[in-house]
Amino acid sequence: MNEEVEVEKSSAAESSDVLSPELLEALDGLRGEIRNRFPERRPAPVETIDWMGLVQRIQRQLSTLGMSERSGEVDEFGMDEIVLRRARPLLELLYEHYWRIELHGVDRIPDAGPCLLVANRSGLLPYDGLMVSHAIWRRRPQLRPRFMVADWLITLPFVQPYLARLGGVRACRENAERLIRSGESVLAFPEGVKGAAKVFRERYRLKRFGRGGVLRVALETRVPIIPIGIVGAEEAHPILFKWNAPARAVGLPFLPVTPTFPLFGPLGFFPLPTKWVIRIGEPISIDHLPPDAASDALLISRMNEQLRSEVQLLVDTGLSDRSSVWD
Repeated sequence: MNEEVEVEKSSAAESSDVLSPELLEALDGLRGEIRNRFPERRPAPVETIDWMGLVQRIQRQLSTLGMSERSGEVDEFGMDEIVLRRARPLLELLYEHYWRIELHGVDRIPDAGPCLLVANRSGLLPYDGLMVSHAIWRRRPQLRPRFMVADWLITLPFVQPYLARLGGVRACRENAERLIRSGESVLAFPEGVKGAAKVFRERYRLKRFGRGGVLRVALETRVPIIPIGIVGAEEAHPILFKWNAPARAVGLPFLPVTPTFPLFGPLGFFPLPTKWVIRIGEPISIDHLPPDAASDALLISRMNEQLRSEVQLLVDTGLSDRSSVWD
């Protein structure tokens, strides 16, 4: 046993004699260099995804998609003259060549002062409001009615900026009154979502005109009411039937099934080249009514039905004047 201990001591002594301090220092430096060049690999920490923040960032990007950093004069409702000027070639193409729109009775709109234009609703997307406003502007450059847009549509992040810059305004009584009191004419669609949701077999049969909000606006602001009948827009997006369950998941009132959607995907939203006829009726004067007429529920109900009948008559006349859906 003592001999083994003596052998180990002698071996250690020999090793220390063989490896000089300089060599040991060089070996330590080599070990450090190896550690620097080949660091120890450790698994990367798992990062959690902030899904809510991601969705909010996507919404912000969509809401400004295609919008320029600097634009022209924008009014309090967001209409932009520069955007309108840039959109005119497209609007003219749709008016003259795609839908081949005929406009009748524009001379019935008063030359001075705002008015409240009331039309039938045609389809989910507001092509009708945009084209009626453009049609009147072509004949009356000093007049461009602001068209009302349904709540659910104006809140979509990728739709709202464009509609607002082109003259669309969220449909509510307060907005209509503010526009009229500031001197702007307003184009309203009292059928609301019920009118936009009509399936093809119910086309051009007007739904009930809400609860008379349009009439109350006219009575309180003392402006004439002008009925308008639009024919052709309801066939541009013919709704065969509606899906309700999938639509609720994305915040829509319903998901339309048309001859082109969802068969052709997003391209199915492109409207068909139907023939349009827009007829403007005689103004309905309210000058003879007392100032407190807006609080008379029976009077409002009777006038509401009269207004609906006037618009329906204009629609029927437009249908009879049109030789076919396409011509």
